[in-house]
Amino acid sequence: MPEHIRALIVILVLSTLVFAIARRPAYVVTRQRDYIRRRNIWFLITLIAFLAHNFWVYVFLAGLVLAISLKREPNKCALFFILLFCVPALTRQVPGFGIVNYFLDLSHQRLLILVILMPAFLVLAGKANTVSFGRLLPDKILALYLLLTVILYSRDVSITDTLRQVVYQFIDVFLPYFVISRSLDKISKMREAMLSFLLAVMILAAIASFEILRHWLLYQALEDAMGLKSRFSGYGARSGLLRASASVGQIPLGYLMAIGIGFFLYLKRFISSTLLRNLGILLLLAGLVAPVSRGPWVGALFLITVFILTGRQVTLHLSKLLLAGVLGLLLLSVSPVGERVMNLIPYYGETERGNITYRETLIENSLIVIMRHPLFGSTNYLQTREMESMRQGQGIIDIVNTYLGIALEKGLVGVGLFIGFFASICWGIFRSFRRLPGANYEEWILGRSLLASLCGILLIIFTVSSVSIIPIVYWSVAGMGVAYMNSLDRSKQARAIEAHA
Repeated sequence: MPEHIRALIVILVLSTLVFAIARRPAYVVTRQRDYIRRRNIWFLITLIAFLAHNFWVYVFLAGLVLAISLKREPNKCALFFILLFCVPALTRQVPGFGIVNYFLDLSHQRLLILVILMPAFLVLAGKANTVSFGRLLPDKILALYLLLTVILYSRDVSITDTLRQVVYQFIDVFLPYFVISRSLDKISKMREAMLSFLLAVMILAAIASFEILRHWLLYQALEDAMGLKSRFSGYGARSGLLRASASVGQIPLGYLMAIGIGFFLYLKRFISSTLLRNLGILLLLAGLVAPVSRGPWVGALFLITVFILTGRQVTLHLSKLLLAGVLGLLLLSVSPVGERVMNLIPYYGETERGNITYRETLIENSLIVIMRHPLFGSTNYLQTREMESMRQGQGIIDIVNTYLGIALEKGLVGVGLFIGFFASICWGIFRSFRRLPGANYEEWILGRSLLASLCGILLIIFTVSSVSIIPIVYWSVAGMGVAYMNSLDRSKQARAIEAHA
């Protein structure tokens, strides 16, 4: 039996278990028929990917399935999220047919955006009650950031490449942000979208746990069957442990687990069974450990801390978190693999300490380069002496810091707009849930969950460049934050009208 078929069987078994265990709690959040339909589409898209043996056959069949399913889908964002990670981010160039060299790079994620979010955007744009883009502060900052990105990109490239960059910014950034921020106009819709995202992440967690235990990367076989390779695939080990990748890659996998934990902090209130709640968090923690990526570990801890600090009984919950950490370290110290895991702790262990040194040196050298072109960065920063000294054995200069990458290419103006965009959303979420009356407990928990998740994201991307699915996810979560603020504003206006009447 071919390896990709054996991998497919394992993936289907693991995902079936996750969908079955999550079914009853999910029915509290979403309608049964919607849950079953999205689950079936997830299976169908996965089957098509593994059996197509050709990227363009997959694109045609998957696009057809998605187009048909949209007719019965009431929450496009929920469908988008549950399918976002079921196929790796493998790309092929859409040929130009003699007009241009090629039109654009197409991937599974871009296919989802074009088939699911683009029609939703057109519908939203035609509605009179849709908040137009540019009315909100985050909109304004994002518009400036996108405009600056395109202008600076055009410095040393052709008009065709510049137009292609405009298309990429529209597909990868604008559409996820706008559609999610405008279509999730009710708390119930947002809850449903978060559930879909969490389900997708939990499936990855189950797959990642299998991979690290069985030393078998399941989606590697799909890449071989498709004849495509991702720069984020391939076997890798750390401290004698296989680094799980699932369908997204090692660090992106840990990144998604951390966000999943943030969403779980809100959604767990809909799980009546203590056993299922414990199983859920244990699965997410296993998925967090499986890629053996330390940045997401720190991000997840920071995320949980932010969630606690914005709640009640802060001292009590921080004490519980500290106690859980101490107990965890004690258990690790007596476990067979405890020493290997302890050695992975940043600044404590000795395993691959050179990675931390590399990141520290990267910051020092990047700051020197940035200050030569402080406002708008430069296009040749990789050719400087300081950056050449960072070239690794693989022959690459890995800018493992999103903020440095933006500052090098777009200057302090670019990184300032990037940070300002997320800071405005974080502050807006915080201000919104702090003003809620005591009766709005669910909205309060939801706001804390979104704020904590965004804070976790902003810390994790300090340790990784914006590659693979990382940027699509942070633009999407930002859109959810704006949707949350808009929803509370509408509720506040409705209460004011009722009180006045």
